[in-house]
Amino acid sequence: MSDKALTIAITGMNAKPDNPGPGLAVARCLRLAHGDDIRIIGLGYDVLDPGLYLEHICDAAYLLPYPSVGEQQLLARLSDIQSAEHIDVLVPCLDAELLSFSRLSHECSHMGITMMIPDVTQLRDRNKDRLGELAKSAGIRYPETHQISSADFFYHCHKDGWKYPMVVKGLFYDATIVHTPDEASQVFRSIAASWGYPVLVQRFVEGHEVNLTALGDGTGALLGATMMRKQAVTDKGKAWSCVTIHDEQLLTAAQALADKLQWVGPLEVEMLKDNNGQYLLIEINPRFPAWIYLAAEAGSNLPAGLVELACGGKPSLTTPSPGMMMIRYAQETVINLTTFESMAIHGRYQTAGDAS
Repeated sequence: MSDKALTIAITGMNAKPDNPGPGLAVARCLRLAHGDDIRIIGLGYDVLDPGLYLEHICDAAYLLPYPSVGEQQLLARLSDIQSAEHIDVLVPCLDAELLSFSRLSHECSHMGITMMIPDVTQLRDRNKDRLGELAKSAGIRYPETHQISSADFFYHCHKDGWKYPMVVKGLFYDATIVHTPDEASQVFRSIAASWGYPVLVQRFVEGHEVNLTALGDGTGALLGATMMRKQAVTDKGKAWSCVTIHDEQLLTAAQALADKLQWVGPLEVEMLKDNNGQYLLIEINPRFPAWIYLAAEAGSNLPAGLVELACGGKPSLTTPSPGMMMIRYAQETVINLTTFESMAIHGRYQTAGDAS
C-alpha cells in the first residue's frame, strides 16, 4: 500500500457521452491540483463505468451497491473498503445517492471518513418538488410546476391553461421538452419507471441556461463561485460545450439560495434567462456538475477546495476567468479482460503498482 498523505474516494465514475457523471471530472480536478501526491479511489455502481479503469486517474476502484438496495448494505460495503483503503475524504457525486450518504454521515465519520455534504433537511428543501417554495422565500422566480401521477394530465391540461411545449422531469434526473400529448405520455412512463412518482411537469420558458457551481461553507457563504453559459447540449440537455461567464444576477440569486439553505458542500444552481432578461430558477443540484473541470482550468479548483475544507483548512479560491470554453469529447478505454472480470466478480480493482 502506498504511503501517500491523503486518500480520497469519489463516486459517479460513469461517463456516458450524453449524460456523464461528475466523478471523473472531480478526480481530474484533484489530479490537476495534487498530481500523484494523493490516492484516488474510484467508486461506481456499474461494472461498465469507464472511470473505474483509468489508471492515471484512480489508484484503486470498487463497486458499490445501488442506493435502492438499502443503506445498511451501503454502510457494510463502505466499511469493507475503508478497511482496505483508509479513506480520508469521500466525495459523493450523484443526486440519487446523496440522501443515503447524508443519513450515514455519522457512521462514516466514526470510520474515519470525512464528507462535506448537505444534511437531510437541506437536501429535502432543495428537492424539485419543494423548489417553488424555496425560490419564493428567496425572492426568485420559478416556472409553474405541477406534480402528476398519471399521463392523463397531458390530454386534458389545455383546460387549465397549459400549452405545448412543456417540460417533464423526474425527481432525481431527466428533463425532457415534449410537444404532444403522446410524446409527453411516453416520456412520463419512462421517467416514472426510472425514478418513481411523482413526475413533475413544468411550463416551458424560452431563453438560455446559465449555471453556477460553488462550495457552501455552512454559514450561508459561497466559495469559489464559477458560472457558465451552455453553448451546445446533448439530447438530455447536458452541456457538451460551455463558456465561463460572470453574471451578477446569477451570483446574487445563488447567494440568496445558499443563505436560505445554510448550504454545506458542493452545489450547482441552474437558472434560465428568458427572452425578456428575467431569471428563473430551474434546479439546485447537491453536488459538483459534470462540467466542474472547466472551473478548475478557469482558476477555481472547487474539488481541491472541498478537500481542503473537509480537512479543516480554509481554501483560498481565486476568481475564475470568464471566456474559458469547454468542449466535451468521448474517448475509448481499453483494458485487459482479467481486469474487467476482477471488477465483475470481486467488485474491486487495483493498479498493478498499488496492489497490496
